[in-house]
Amino acid sequence: MKIRIIFSLFAVVWIGLVVRVFHLAVQSNDYYENLSENNSIKTELSAPVRGEILDRTLDPIAINELGFKIALAPHLTHGKDTRLLDTEIAYLLSMIPTLDAKKIAKAYIMQDSYYNHTFIDVVDFIPHETIIPLYSLMNLRETIKISPSPKRLYPYGPVGSHLIGYVAKANQKEIDSDPSLQLLGHVGKNGIEKYYNRYLQGIAGERRIKVNAHNVEIEEIGRSATQENHNLILNIDMRLQNFITQIFEKRVGAIIIMDVHGAIYAAGSFPEYDLNTFVSGISSDEWNALMNSLDAPFTNKIINGLYPPGSTVKTGMGLIYITSGMMNENSTIMSTGSIRLGNRTFRDWKKTGHGVTNISKAIVESCDDYFYQGALQVGIDRMSTGLIQMGLGKKTGIDLPNEFIGTVPSRAWKRQRFHQPWYQGETLNTSIGQGDFLVTPMQMAEYTALMATGKLPIPHVAKMIGDSPYIPVPLDVLTANQKEKLPIIQRAMRGVCNDSGGTAHGKVTTRFPIAGKTGTAQTTGIAQNVKNRQSEKSMEYLKRSHAWFTTYGPAENPQFVVTVLVEHGGHGGEEAGGIVSSIYNKLDDLGYIKK
Repeated sequence: MKIRIIFSLFAVVWIGLVVRVFHLAVQSNDYYENLSENNSIKTELSAPVRGEILDRTLDPIAINELGFKIALAPHLTHGKDTRLLDTEIAYLLSMIPTLDAKKIAKAYIMQDSYYNHTFIDVVDFIPHETIIPLYSLMNLRETIKISPSPKRLYPYGPVGSHLIGYVAKANQKEIDSDPSLQLLGHVGKNGIEKYYNRYLQGIAGERRIKVNAHNVEIEEIGRSATQENHNLILNIDMRLQNFITQIFEKRVGAIIIMDVHGAIYAAGSFPEYDLNTFVSGISSDEWNALMNSLDAPFTNKIINGLYPPGSTVKTGMGLIYITSGMMNENSTIMSTGSIRLGNRTFRDWKKTGHGVTNISKAIVESCDDYFYQGALQVGIDRMSTGLIQMGLGKKTGIDLPNEFIGTVPSRAWKRQRFHQPWYQGETLNTSIGQGDFLVTPMQMAEYTALMATGKLPIPHVAKMIGDSPYIPVPLDVLTANQKEKLPIIQRAMRGVCNDSGGTAHGKVTTRFPIAGKTGTAQTTGIAQNVKNRQSEKSMEYLKRSHAWFTTYGPAENPQFVVTVLVEHGGHGGEEAGGIVSSIYNKLDDLGYIKK
């Protein structure tokens, strides 16, 4: 019995050993083979060159300047002993005297540790012409690694800065959300550079090499190339972009030139700033000057500037009125120059009034009385719903980051924001684009395109993404009744620029008729006891109204929208009429107007 037990135990032990040997030798072979391969095969990633940005004529807007970066081997410091590091820095300075020794030391010490076994970048960029004569000599030094490091360059400097955006060093938060930035180093921070960053930065290449126990390379096993063709072609024409920068000199505001289908040919937010100052790191003095300027040069006024639309809103508002069922195109009011509501007087810009006025005359002459009285009939609910339907109070969908939505006032909006009831006086203010009503210049350009074509386009800066055209489909937002009555609004918009009583008559000098709407958006209220308004030119600059002029042309064959906003510019037609005219004539010179 004892012998059987001993033999049984012996058999169990041997069976266990055989099973274990089988597991280690056969079943775990793949695991240990992979583990061994990982210990001996190393993967090196190579950063792709950032895609270039080109205008519609293939003129470079953002390119890459050829250069190199310098890295030092790890473990050149031992506690407070920095003699090895000092030796290497002294060598670098002997080769390139313009380098900053303190900056190199700081960059190295921040990354050097016992656990770091990779070379440490200490110089981000050295121009190609500087490094080439020294490359072969410096590359012989085992403690120095020189590798390609292109630097973003913006040939036009400040021109179109808010559209294009810039790249700069990625911060830790950005690296955490996109680990590839650890390799790339730079990331799009604003404008097109930010919106299309993932596409522009491309896909890293990969190199697999076999190393020995001392991490010395034995052979290359294989490699994959970085992504090809990740350039971006924009709708922008830099000839137009340069032109609007020149004609808007010393003004503050925004210009948008867009075809009626949404392609943006030029757009400027003024004042602009030089993009190249951000690539290598802007100084604190330069940054503070940008951030503290009263003209807000760092704000993209195209999509982040919020302004009362003033009388520019009267085109869509008029369409809402005449299709509301409460009024039609034949409805008239008697404009006396003011309307009394409760204990408050709402005044027309024309002290004597406009007399008998219908929708066409109300738009051509920008009659406030008509819109006041119409607002009391139509009501804020129909007004706000219609304006949002037409694209105000929501994002346009433009391919730029952080677009603002503005405000179309309504009962629900006021209740949610202020927990207060709505008053009829606010309805009257809203009807002429004042009060809490706020829009961006981009929304106003899109809204004007809707008046021109009956379709709401999606504004877009990009033209080609790689080999694929980018053509968003315009939205069909108007009702059948609104489409039927739209020509009434269009004829009135033509009258604004061409009829003797039009608010832009005499201010437009285009080679062909255009249509549009002026707007004077007040920035300060006028006391009820003031009988005669002070002229805009006699006011302090910051108290003057913003000047709007939003247009499309040619009037009978709409092809382009030109929207101009001049901060504290006074009356829209006077301040912006010449700017708009010169832009249409430039479009004609460049062959974009098909007559």
